Amino acid sequence: MTAHRTALAALLGTCLVSACATAPRPVSHAPDPPVPAIGSGAATPMPLPPAQPPATPASPAAAPPASESSADAPAVAPVAVTGLDAYESFIAGLAEPGCDNADPRWLRHFAHATERVGDPDGDTLALFAHVVEALRQAGLPTEFALIPFVESGYRPGARSKAGPAGMWQFIAVTARDHGMRIAPGYDERLSPAKSTRAAVQYLDAMYDRFDRNWRLALMAYNAGEFRVKRALARSGGHAASAAPHSLPGLSPVTYAYVEKLHALACLLEEAGERPQWRARLDRPVVPLLARRLDGARSLDGWAAAHGHDAATLHRLNPGLAGTWPAGHAPLALVPGLAQPAAAITDPVTASTATAAETATHEVQRGDSVWSIARRYGVTRARLLELNGLHPRSVLRPGMILKTR
Repeated sequence: MTAHRTALAALLGTCLVSACATAPRPVSHAPDPPVPAIGSGAATPMPLPPAQPPATPASPAAAPPASESSADAPAVAPVAVTGLDAYESFIAGLAEPGCDNADPRWLRHFAHATERVGDPDGDTLALFAHVVEALRQAGLPTEFALIPFVESGYRPGARSKAGPAGMWQFIAVTARDHGMRIAPGYDERLSPAKSTRAAVQYLDAMYDRFDRNWRLALMAYNAGEFRVKRALARSGGHAASAAPHSLPGLSPVTYAYVEKLHALACLLEEAGERPQWRARLDRPVVPLLARRLDGARSLDGWAAAHGHDAATLHRLNPGLAGTWPAGHAPLALVPGLAQPAAAITDPVTASTATAAETATHEVQRGDSVWSIARRYGVTRARLLELNGLHPRSVLRPGMILKTR
């Protein structure tokens, strides 16, 4: 990505462009076909090979496009959650909380990011909440939820002159290799639902391949897997314990990419200590659901058929401005149907929301306090209180939680 002096203004919403400089193209003579970087830090990522080596079956590059299955929809209708719930879920999911060694340069550069999150008139908080939940469900560090800040300022319709587009700044060839369609008036890179799904799949694969070292996974997102692996081999270190600057030969942009996310995480952590800022987040945020738009050829048609506001759908899904191919049901972000505010603020009302609710929940892989609270119509604070937990408690599969 090309470093722009206007990136700070981007976070203010006035001139939102990518904040990174262009990194060299991933090396093309790898012994194993590399998975190219997604982020626009890779100027011209190589096309993905027809198939990945057997040793890397989990690669999202080898995965088929997301199917139109019931997995796209939640098991139960969600309730409104607060922005503060989403924020606390983000904090609880950080791999390395704290502000040790945060670079003052990037702290200044992204100083207004917290204002963007807290803006009651924007979509950033709802989009951030969607990404945080996707990462928590995948068991990934929530530092990754800050990538769209660096890439696009969390603008679904962001486009770079160099070619990348969308919240996660996919280039066209990589987007198509991840199952996204691109045509005039129809660009799934600008679908937050579709691009977030692809980005999370990619990050999940990199996180596993680099022994759950989130910093190396992030560097691979920016520079490409093979280049990071080659630098790691040259260093003689191990992925699990390697620090970014111990890997020689990478672009300064790639090292800075990690520093930017660490600075952003620090700024958000510190903002959470300000009562006024927390109060701005403590308001209901209708959850954004990834839905297949069946039975229509356009957002307007689907909105009319399902009672949704067309303007909201267009704002959240700028890549679906035109009509889509017959028989294709694109994945879009759709505001969920929220219960009245009392259902999420009154513990008595929340605990008796429906007769069908069970009194306990067995924790499954990928569950988070936030997702469980949303499922059962209770506040996150109430769920923690019922089970004697605190915000940083770790949920483990098999745990039985009280829900009322």
